[in-house]
Amino acid sequence: MQLPFPIAEAPDDHMREAGRLLFAGETDFVKGVVAMAGLPDADRPEVCFAGRSNVGKSTLINALTGRKGLARASNTPGRTQEINFFTAGDSHYIVDLPGYGFANAPIAVVEKWQRLLRAYLAGRQTLRRAFVLVDARHGAKAVDEEIMSLLDRAAVTFQCVMTKTDKVKKDDLDSAMEITRAALAKHPAAYPEIIMTSSEKGEGIETLRAIIAGID
Repeated sequence: MQLPFPIAEAPDDHMREAGRLLFAGETDFVKGVVAMAGLPDADRPEVCFAGRSNVGKSTLINALTGRKGLARASNTPGRTQEINFFTAGDSHYIVDLPGYGFANAPIAVVEKWQRLLRAYLAGRQTLRRAFVLVDARHGAKAVDEEIMSLLDRAAVTFQCVMTKTDKVKKDDLDSAMEITRAALAKHPAAYPEIIMTSSEKGEGIETLRAIIAGID
């Protein structure tokens, strides 16, 4: 019997090449947005990346784009307080959302960027998919389910991306996957495949690139 939320298969040659070409072009930082009025023109499809603080979101975006310093990683949870837009070639936007959970920031600041996040998710017509990053060492946590519920309410399809798969033993990974599948099953906006990645080893990067290239 096939497990619910199976692992996404490696792309075929056609989609692998489409993903390679998408990220072989210019990938540039566009702007950091702190208010809805500052969003760039909604003139292309976009995908966003969400994850709790220190899940490896910036590192994954850098691996995806092949640009080491594109998305700034931080050891300080909650440091990113803007919605950061990047181009992928001339056809897509890649959007880096503020990290959530354990934010090392004043409550008023946290509330402000959470309001911005909710407004963006609910009101951006060109947002095609959110990728919710979950640490493979732990599986989905309550704080991950909060963003999943937010995406449910905004009717934004989201796909789970497991990060740091190279950091965990198989038995522990199986346990984390069981926890994560149980969490995803509660959320109607969840896309029915999980992407397994290791930014350090390059695992799953071609798959993720191909999936993004196929979104229009």
